[in-house]
Amino acid sequence: MAKGQAERLLPMIEDMMVAQGAAFADLAGICVGTGPGNFTGIRISVSLARGLALGLRVPAIGVTGFEAASHARGAAGPHWAVIDAPRGQVYAQRWGLGAGAPQIVDAGTDFDAPVLRFADLSATQIAQAVAEVGWLKSRTPQPRPAPFYLRGANASPPSDPPPVILP
Repeated sequence: MAKGQAERLLPMIEDMMVAQGAAFADLAGICVGTGPGNFTGIRISVSLARGLALGLRVPAIGVTGFEAASHARGAAGPHWAVIDAPRGQVYAQRWGLGAGAPQIVDAGTDFDAPVLRFADLSATQIAQAVAEVGWLKSRTPQPRPAPFYLRGANASPPSDPPPVILP
């Protein structure tokens, strides 16, 4: 969706819940994908999840795309979870023995273990993995979800001087 995500997201969730015979009052918690990914989309989804959780008085749990990809594929042993990134790069995180911090690497990188690509998952698989990982994480206290970025926004500060605030 190129535009209108903020206006369309809540009605989409409501439609899905009605189709399942559920209501917001039925929710015991809210799980949300935190990225990395589209800057605006992540900010919208995390903000909505936190707002709903606050209003419903339920926990909100953040799940990274790396966690979701790894879980959805049921990977055992060392592997890489990889998410497409702009500029011919990918976001990658190694799991299992020799696990490491997420990083940005060239898309043609030769990885030293099997690769699980987030792009190979369907929307249903992603949603299910986020829910399952969120459920597992909910067993221990979790911080409020926040967008997970590996690179800064592609915006530059304004060149005009800031306004002067009068006392």
